[in-house]
Amino acid sequence: MELLQTVLAFIVVIGVLVTIHEFGHYLVARWCGVKVLKFSVGLGRPIWSRRVGPDQTEWAISMVPLGGYVKMLDARADDAGVISEADLDREFTRQSVWKRIAIVAAGPLANFLLAIAIFSGLYLHGVPEAVSTVAVQAGSVAERAGLRSGDKVVAINNDPVTAWSEIRWRLLQAALRGERVEMKFTRQSAATPYDTQLAAIDFRGIAAGEPDQELMSHLGLQAWRPPARLGEIIAGGPASKAGLQPGDTMLSVDGQPVPDALAFIEVVQAAPGRTVALELMRRGERLSLAVTPAVERVGDRSVGRIMAQMDLSGATVIVSSGLVESVGKATKKVWDTSTMTLSMLGKMLTGEASLKNITGPLTIADYAGQTARIGLMSFLSFMAFISISLGVMNLLPIPVLDGGHLLYYSLELFSGRPLPERVGQIAQRAGLGILMALMTVALFNDIVRLVW
Repeated sequence: MELLQTVLAFIVVIGVLVTIHEFGHYLVARWCGVKVLKFSVGLGRPIWSRRVGPDQTEWAISMVPLGGYVKMLDARADDAGVISEADLDREFTRQSVWKRIAIVAAGPLANFLLAIAIFSGLYLHGVPEAVSTVAVQAGSVAERAGLRSGDKVVAINNDPVTAWSEIRWRLLQAALRGERVEMKFTRQSAATPYDTQLAAIDFRGIAAGEPDQELMSHLGLQAWRPPARLGEIIAGGPASKAGLQPGDTMLSVDGQPVPDALAFIEVVQAAPGRTVALELMRRGERLSLAVTPAVERVGDRSVGRIMAQMDLSGATVIVSSGLVESVGKATKKVWDTSTMTLSMLGKMLTGEASLKNITGPLTIADYAGQTARIGLMSFLSFMAFISISLGVMNLLPIPVLDGGHLLYYSLELFSGRPLPERVGQIAQRAGLGILMALMTVALFNDIVRLVW
């Protein structure tokens, strides 16, 4: 079941993003008066097609869901044949260089606009986020900077933060730029209910080329997790039969400490049908109980359930904004993500960042399935990030990509004449080689992530 959900989620993500990208090319081509012969979602043999409109444009869904294309009337195509007199003015290469630039740039631009629209909708609706309270590993960079588990970060470089995702994002940006950051946080203590303090981390001495999760691990910083405290108990379930009550805080399972709610959930899921010994705290009294998680099939495996909810109050905050603010925040998010992606690519070219940051279709499919199982908002957020990545990657000045064509047309603007056909053919072959090399690295990284 999980595999099917992952495959469907991947097809939805790629299908939507490719359609939007190609529709950008299509719309601007039509506005510029270019004749469009075919619009295909997917590559290879069509599994469905229909011709519509006065130009009898063929709309198709093809077998391989890893791309798509818009085929315009182009005299350079092998199957162009003899172009009629009526269609000469609608042929692509006869358009002004500015029109060709607009048509090519429209695809990536459509991806950026889609990401802005998704993020705007999420900000407007309100997104549940982990609170800005942090957990700090002993002896870590974060602890040496002055942070402790349970501290609530309220600002980074005087910019307010309210959620863990904002902390992670600001720190990742600072690491890529090699900056020093000051984190303002509050610490609850017996003497002062909320004592405001500062912690500084200098990223000039920290490796900047690590992926997000590895950077947080290097800092010894992660989102705070609520204690393993029970909420609602379902009548007749294993928890109810064992005598557990709302408000019980789990201390250990089979003698092993339980640090937080997530750890308790994982232990229970790993013990289907097996009785486990619990140590818990109830209204100041330490108790010992035993519970036997029920067996539930999830896909091809069995997991344990005790039919009780965890009390996660205080663990999340709803981050929402008005319409204008949402669009502004979404636009800034897309811009920051794009520039950060380019910065990471630059560091990979100079050897400052690892090539393992490159991901391919297997990782995208895996994350698509994971976010789909979490919920619609997580899935939409993931789709927006992939849309940004698709836009940025297509703007790279690599022949065969949109960015390569934009490079050709930019040279044409400066020289006053098109790139020689022979040079274009050589560049296309070189670009295809670069693209194949990148895809090989991405696929290798995907396999390493999923297998090891």
